[in-house]
Amino acid sequence: MDYEEIIYQVDESIATITINRPDRLNALTNLTQAEIRHALDQSERNPRVIGTVLTGAGRGFCAGVDMNSLSNISEDGKRKDMSFKHLEAHPGNPDNDPNFNSSPTYFLGLRKPLIAAINGACAGLGFSYATFCDMRFVDPRAKFVTSFGPRGLIAEHGTSWMLPRIIGPSNSLDLFWSSRQLLGDEAYRIGFANRLCAEDKCLTEAQDYLREIAGTSAPVSIMMMKKQVYRHLMQALGDAMDESTRWMDESLARDDFKEGVQSFVQKRPPNFAKIDID
Repeated sequence: MDYEEIIYQVDESIATITINRPDRLNALTNLTQAEIRHALDQSERNPRVIGTVLTGAGRGFCAGVDMNSLSNISEDGKRKDMSFKHLEAHPGNPDNDPNFNSSPTYFLGLRKPLIAAINGACAGLGFSYATFCDMRFVDPRAKFVTSFGPRGLIAEHGTSWMLPRIIGPSNSLDLFWSSRQLLGDEAYRIGFANRLCAEDKCLTEAQDYLREIAGTSAPVSIMMMKKQVYRHLMQALGDAMDESTRWMDESLARDDFKEGVQSFVQKRPPNFAKIDID
């Protein structure tokens, strides 16, 4: 499909979504968000794809919501929902868990990994998008700003729930209250960035990471471990243990387990089953 505001590419087992509005520092419109959602659905349905990298064109990752859109909202005092029928998509969340229906919380319900390659400015809703990705590979020149307080807003888009789980309550309140600029090295130091990459290498390093796990780990195992992590954040330990035990028994009965053992014994790369979604 030809998209207007993103570029979607698949290279062997790796999908890449590039927000392609560099003249606006990749600020998000309703169309951009709908195209990202649709492209992620394409990744989910492509059995060759092990995971997706989200990045931005030019010198920015994503500067938040396009200011023209914000101006229209502020004049009316409410959100405006726009429908793009040709981009209708329902990526991930096969159990229809209500926690994973909103944007960008639906990132957590995706069956496959989603990594943010943050190459520059990352603010507002762009910051929220990065927060809800599974991992963040960051250029040392990246700059993060929450931007909520200076616009008279609260911590929105689910960041008040997710960010403290990544960097703790105090660090989160600091970034929310001050809306100060967080640079790449500090983002790595406080645990927001999983990788502090060499300059101009965050996209390549994120793609290489997915390529590496594609060669070593079963796609169904990757999917189930992501499901465990995010579901069990909202469960008591006993419930999480019970569910993990049940899913462990299911994994022992899969062909992937046999293949994992045989490939280890035979000292060869494993040939695991793909995730095939109708």
